[in-house]
Amino acid sequence: MQTLIDAFFNAFQLLTSGDPVLLEIVGLTLRVTGTALLLALLLGLPIGALLGLMGRFPGGGCIIPLIYTGMGLPPVVVGLLVYLLLSNQGPLGELRWLFTPPAMVMAQTIIAWPLVVGLTLTAVQSHDPLLPLQLRALGATRWQMARTMLRESKLGVFAAVVAAFGSIISEVGAVILVGGNIAGKTRVLTTAIVLETRKGEFALAIALGLILLLLSLLANVALYRLQQRGANR
Repeated sequence: MQTLIDAFFNAFQLLTSGDPVLLEIVGLTLRVTGTALLLALLLGLPIGALLGLMGRFPGGGCIIPLIYTGMGLPPVVVGLLVYLLLSNQGPLGELRWLFTPPAMVMAQTIIAWPLVVGLTLTAVQSHDPLLPLQLRALGATRWQMARTMLRESKLGVFAAVVAAFGSIISEVGAVILVGGNIAGKTRVLTTAIVLETRKGEFALAIALGLILLLLSLLANVALYRLQQRGANR
């Protein structure tokens, strides 16, 4: 019991002292996850909005279930796919990205993209079906309609952002496969927690775990406040 108390006490000391190892891990985590989230949003929001506007279309019965399946895709499977693509024998081996942050960004983008598309699609489809007809009557192009629907669906879109952020910042399987958990290069919060726990360095593992929880809490608090603001209008 005393050892556990000491571990928490040392963890709080690390958090308040600005430990350089801890700051380096947090900084890399935010860079990798932030870049992956931005790419997933840029690639996913327009597609989700357009699919939501199209309603029934040829091939939709296959495409949309595939997107929903991708929302629950095991991260370790994504990691394996990216590893095979980036390995020396893979089609992208010449990039030499394996065991580097770009490989981790690539894996996390693939994980987050279906979530962004699927939740955006659902948010757009939940609106009054007459709204797209009104926009079309006003002469809006498909892209203008998609942009307007995204603005009208901002709560659902923000939920997609939070869900995507939570899924990639907390996953460990994909990043450890393609990143290798190399100190100072590819070690992020989740992989560092696994390593430090195995080493018996519980203080650093706890400190990293608290930061991970704090980041998730901040994202969900932002979503809750947006929901409250929308409910009061």
